[in-house]
Amino acid sequence: MLTRETSSKLNLFPLTAQVDEHGHLHIGGCDVVELVKEYGSPLYLFDEFTLRHKCREFKAEFTKRYSNTLVIYAAKAFLNRALALIFKEEGLGLDVVSGGELSIARSAAFPLGKVYFHGNNKTVDELKLALDWGVGRIVVDNFYELELVNRLAMERNINQDILLRITPGVDAHTHRYTTTGIIDSKFGFPLTTGQAETALIQAMSAANLNLLGLHFHLGSPVSDILPYQVAIDLVLRFAAEVKAKYGFQLAEFSPGGGFAVQYILDSPVPAAAEYAEAIVSKLTGLSGEVGLTPPCLIIEPGRGIVGQAGVALYTVGAVKDIPQIRKYICVDGGIGDNVRAAFYGAKYEALVANKALQAETERVTIAGKFCESGDILARDIKLASVLPGDIIAIPVCGAYCIPMSSNYNASLRPTILMANQSKARLIRRRESYEDLTRLDLV
Repeated sequence: MLTRETSSKLNLFPLTAQVDEHGHLHIGGCDVVELVKEYGSPLYLFDEFTLRHKCREFKAEFTKRYSNTLVIYAAKAFLNRALALIFKEEGLGLDVVSGGELSIARSAAFPLGKVYFHGNNKTVDELKLALDWGVGRIVVDNFYELELVNRLAMERNINQDILLRITPGVDAHTHRYTTTGIIDSKFGFPLTTGQAETALIQAMSAANLNLLGLHFHLGSPVSDILPYQVAIDLVLRFAAEVKAKYGFQLAEFSPGGGFAVQYILDSPVPAAAEYAEAIVSKLTGLSGEVGLTPPCLIIEPGRGIVGQAGVALYTVGAVKDIPQIRKYICVDGGIGDNVRAAFYGAKYEALVANKALQAETERVTIAGKFCESGDILARDIKLASVLPGDIIAIPVCGAYCIPMSSNYNASLRPTILMANQSKARLIRRRESYEDLTRLDLV
């Protein structure tokens, strides 16, 4: 029988998470202990049901309140061909930030007209790819890029649809590394300095650019709804001002993404419905007040779609008990596959996947295998009694862990599986030692 704490922890795992009579964790109908036996560890497991459910939840919650909404997935959270195909089937667009992400989308025959290309320093080669491949929108981030995109479009004799990224000067109070809506940011045209207005004038007069709208992004993860409403107020009032001055028509409007997911039991976050209600109510109410025709609303969930869908699985090796100090449970992964705890101070819960029916009586710290004292995945959490060979499952690892992974200590980036209806398919194989030297020249 599940303890109350374990039952609560299961709510952080994918929606299909269950525990069988042997105390084994199941995701998507698959016994994760058996998957580790077959594929080894570290192992990342995605649940297809949860992925599709989250896509549909964001679409439903926003479109039932505002039918003219396009949901585009923020690819930086994690993208490969298998996920791109799912997002295509679910009718989402894509927010990409590099030529690499754009090429993954193209390799999956993703409709590039629904791709929005973001980034504060897109290279010339990346912009050429975007224009040559017919990307739907380029979200222009600075004056250099504004002139560059216009010139490249002119050389190709095309008119490129763009949005301008605005920096509204709103602090979403997330980690300082992921706060992007403040004035002192590398991203966007600041409102308060007048640069946003200057950029809009230049964009409207550019011969080969078609300015459709405005975009902002406050950071990630944003667990407070109020900053979205404050920023929407500022940007829509700006849109009304430049409409009166220059005849600018706001056809598309994006308040970005950054929607939070729950990582630990004592830190709940707003539901998709709450984000939708706050954003849509402010957009519709203020549009009428300031005389704007309601624009197409574009939202960019990334973490909110893939975060809960992904689970990291590790095998326990050494167990180091320092009396009266701390008990370290050492696993075969760490900052090489998940640098978030070390980089952002991110916190996680965990479960002993082969002992999920046992009471969690030990306070432990889960340490990685890498040669850094900061290689800690979870500090001072409660687990069942752990022995070498046990399997540790960490939930909410679907976002940013894999994209930020590395070959530090010449480690191998992990296998990734997709579970669905009691079957697991390989969507990325584990790297081999041969892969580590494949690009080397002597």
